[in-house]
Amino acid sequence: MRTLEDIKQPVAADLDTFEGHFRQVMKSDKMLLDKITHYIIRRKGKQMRPMFVFLSASLCGNVNHNTHIAASMIELLHTATLVHDDVVDDAHMRRGFFSINALWKNKIAVLVGDYLLSRGLLVSVENNQFELLRITSRAVQEMSEGELLQQQKSRLLDITEAVYFDIITQKTASLIAACCEAGASSAGAAPEIREKMNRFGHLAGLAFQVKDDIFDYGDGSLIGKPAGIDIQERKMTLPLIYALREAPAPERKRALQTVRHYNTDAKRVRELVQWVHQRGGIQYAVEKMHEFRQQAVAILHEFDPSPARESLIGLVDYTIAREQ
Repeated sequence: MRTLEDIKQPVAADLDTFEGHFRQVMKSDKMLLDKITHYIIRRKGKQMRPMFVFLSASLCGNVNHNTHIAASMIELLHTATLVHDDVVDDAHMRRGFFSINALWKNKIAVLVGDYLLSRGLLVSVENNQFELLRITSRAVQEMSEGELLQQQKSRLLDITEAVYFDIITQKTASLIAACCEAGASSAGAAPEIREKMNRFGHLAGLAFQVKDDIFDYGDGSLIGKPAGIDIQERKMTLPLIYALREAPAPERKRALQTVRHYNTDAKRVRELVQWVHQRGGIQYAVEKMHEFRQQAVAILHEFDPSPARESLIGLVDYTIAREQ
């Protein structure tokens, strides 16, 4: 598998420039806010979303100032949703770092999330990038709708495979699709090319989320998330949905009882994780993940060969092979 450093090579210089650009976009003259945004920047992850933006722009034309604006908007709006999510979930850690609400309490975290959302809107308006605003705003709307749908279904525990894919399409795939469409749009791509890149991002996002859901049925040692955390949060993901669908009624009843009434019982959760493995839930999810990967790569092969195309293929492969 190619490393992220290798994958980002076609746009490495652009990503380095983007880091400084993004710091300036986040900067505030209010001391507390500037301290918090500095903390957010310091704990940034692998830059996968900006990579999707810049590589898509490179594939469809050339990286330019508008590409930096697109990547900034995506990062601002996405970071805002993460800050708000941690408040909603009462989560005190995110990827090994303290969350904003853990360090500065819920009220400040909500206000910081609002600030980031407003910065994302202003960046687009100040640069007259209304098409980019449409793309990113639609993604935030879909992410919110997906989260609400998941909350609703977690109470009822009636998630079918079709509903599951609706949820992850909105919660995860919509953002990756927006990255790719925004990157193409920033490069001046025609509408049909933008739509093609949106579809590619959608499929890559589905593969990414299925991989994340498979992680929950491992030992958790590589990602800082113990196995079964989704079960504890009553989240019905693809491995469990498949196992329930294929199981005889008595086994299905016990599994649902665990999720509904014993989701904090460590022994019952471990047993359910093992049962999902035995019932073929992981194997099925892996097969679906590879189907999405193949469909995404097929779209990229409609473009002429280029370093950007190969890196986008590498980025999809990285998302499904990663161990954290």
